[in-house]
Amino acid sequence: MSSQPSRAVSPRSSLARLRSSSRPSARQATFFALTPLALCLAQAAMAQQTSAPAAATAPQLQEVRINASTEKDMGFAPVEAQTASKAPMRRLETPQSISVVTREQMESRQITNVQQALQTVAGVSPVNFGRRGFDDINIRGFRSTESILVDGLVQSPGMWAKLQPYGYERFEVLKGSASVLYGQVQPGGIVNAVSKRPKKEALSEVGVEVGSFGQRTLQADINRPLSESGKTALRINAQVSNSDDPTQFVYRKDRWFAPSLSIDLGAQTDLVLFATYSQSEWMRQQGITPYGTVLPNRNGTLPVTMFTGDPSFGVYDVESTTVGYALEHRLSEAMTFRQNVRYETEKGTGNFISNLALQANQRLQNRQATRQYIDYDLLATDTSLLSRFEALGVKHQLVTGLDARTGHSYQGQRRCTIGALDLFNPVYGMAATCPANLTSDAPEKLNVMGLYAQDQIKFGQGWTALVGLRRDWSTNEINDRLAKKQTHQKDSATTLSAGLVYEFKPGWSAYGSYGESFLPVSGQTFSGAPFVPETGKQWEAGVKYEAPGGQVTGALAIFDLVRENVTTADPVNTGFSVATGEQRARGLEVELGADMKNGWKLTSAYTYTQTKITRDNNAAIVGKPLNLTPRHTLTAWATYKLPQYQRVTLGLGGRYVSEQIGSYPFTLPSYFVADASISYVGENYRVTAGVKNVFNKAYYDGAINANVVSPSLPRNFSLGVTYFF
Repeated sequence: MSSQPSRAVSPRSSLARLRSSSRPSARQATFFALTPLALCLAQAAMAQQTSAPAAATAPQLQEVRINASTEKDMGFAPVEAQTASKAPMRRLETPQSISVVTREQMESRQITNVQQALQTVAGVSPVNFGRRGFDDINIRGFRSTESILVDGLVQSPGMWAKLQPYGYERFEVLKGSASVLYGQVQPGGIVNAVSKRPKKEALSEVGVEVGSFGQRTLQADINRPLSESGKTALRINAQVSNSDDPTQFVYRKDRWFAPSLSIDLGAQTDLVLFATYSQSEWMRQQGITPYGTVLPNRNGTLPVTMFTGDPSFGVYDVESTTVGYALEHRLSEAMTFRQNVRYETEKGTGNFISNLALQANQRLQNRQATRQYIDYDLLATDTSLLSRFEALGVKHQLVTGLDARTGHSYQGQRRCTIGALDLFNPVYGMAATCPANLTSDAPEKLNVMGLYAQDQIKFGQGWTALVGLRRDWSTNEINDRLAKKQTHQKDSATTLSAGLVYEFKPGWSAYGSYGESFLPVSGQTFSGAPFVPETGKQWEAGVKYEAPGGQVTGALAIFDLVRENVTTADPVNTGFSVATGEQRARGLEVELGADMKNGWKLTSAYTYTQTKITRDNNAAIVGKPLNLTPRHTLTAWATYKLPQYQRVTLGLGGRYVSEQIGSYPFTLPSYFVADASISYVGENYRVTAGVKNVFNKAYYDGAINANVVSPSLPRNFSLGVTYFF
């Protein structure tokens, strides 16, 4: 078995590799992407012309701001989020757990990746698969790596490009089944990254950061209004980063550029054009055998900084681009038309050596070398109508829409042979033997369409209901060139969600909710029938708190989440699978955020998660917890602005993770890690110094499979200087 959990390891593999050998030309793709925009602009122009006479006498409509937040993405206790309803909504009135990580939180902790950003979120386990170069996330016990959205649009789940947190205002985490608004997503929940967009005010910053293991980062964020009103504005974000690693030979280089332009089309209309370009090169850190680390090895203990691959075999080299637009047009005070479109591509090669089973002498590490060739594209659109109205004394905020995705992907592969590595006397430069022909060659084409409606209903004294319904259709065409076989798989599903919130006293609410998810599974049974889609069902109840003025927010939630139709080994036909498995996660989550006037700011979370494999054809694992799901996690991060020296802010925090027991032949021990920082703000600059893993705790925060554990980073330092002009 390969020791990499590829991004297609989840049943979303049919979505994770949107492949094709026959790709549309750039001109065709651009035309396809811009045609809806042309139609919408024409509609907007006609609407403005029709209403022109009235505009002379009627007061001007309030300006619309795309993805606007009244909180300006600051503080540690945000009171509003938009992911749960595709519109700004008080967290207090949301009948589902939703957490927000603001830009201020990210800057105070000097985070460099999505995993670090979500370490303070209840229910989220930023697992480590050997620093393999992707954003790996578990939510409520289930893998959610392929459910990271950008501005409400699903990415191609096969994307190898990591998100650069510097380019985002905040991350919103909606926990549990969320298919009604977002379609085919994993059952544990979704992460929605909200991008930086042009603002009316000018801003300029340039920063540099250096740190342990060769970290060197240069970044800039420049915004310039181009019109008197500020509605036409240009914003450019860019980052260049190089870093090494405690593991020998491992490194990473990232180049990232993201311009966006807002265009003034009148008070009723907002339009933002955006693009991103990224190029990354890295040597993958694959992890190390559990024997000699978390388990005894008769030959002795292994250094966790050992590289078990071979630097001569090659690296990952990936280039990705996105272009798109976000359009909002207010048809009236009560109705807004919205359309988001994004076209993305990714090309590159990936070379890595994975660890197989350790030989019986516990000295020689069997390995497998793999060369991958990827070529992806995806056009994602979401068109919706947001309506606010009253009927029979009841207030409604109704979102209706159509989202659609079409894309191709290709991931060719050569599986090569390479000799075993002597772990106690490693010799590198070993040659690998690769076949002349591909060992995997199956382009895919995916089309997805979903119709959805969700209504937020306010009635009585403090009552709010949220009810949603969705219908999904998808087709996946796979052309297996090696088997000379073409597969055409169709799936469809209806999902629903419902929740009720009661604000029983000002600032206090209680809620209950039910939600469903739907996820097609690529592949066939022995009889040739396609697997039935995976489904998720969640019940949740809780209490939320919001202090007057929003200085303190809190939430407590209990949940019961079931994942059904999980593929498991066919008991009759060896080498085949059937979709009869079932897994369950139950738990409790507590979160607290505070922005105190005395200089203190705090974000903290506690999670209790109990997972279980409830049905599987492998009787040995039935009743066992899911892998990589600690029973207890506790995290906290606080900053304090010194009253005597208002320019100085101290930061301190830590996280405790209990032992992680699953079906692996080992247990990952519990650990506690502390972080600290100090920052000084001058007239036009900010200096921040930080240390992560203050006490240099040696621990393991992930495992790829039964053959590989993932050591964490030791103590590391960073120093950043940002200049504002």
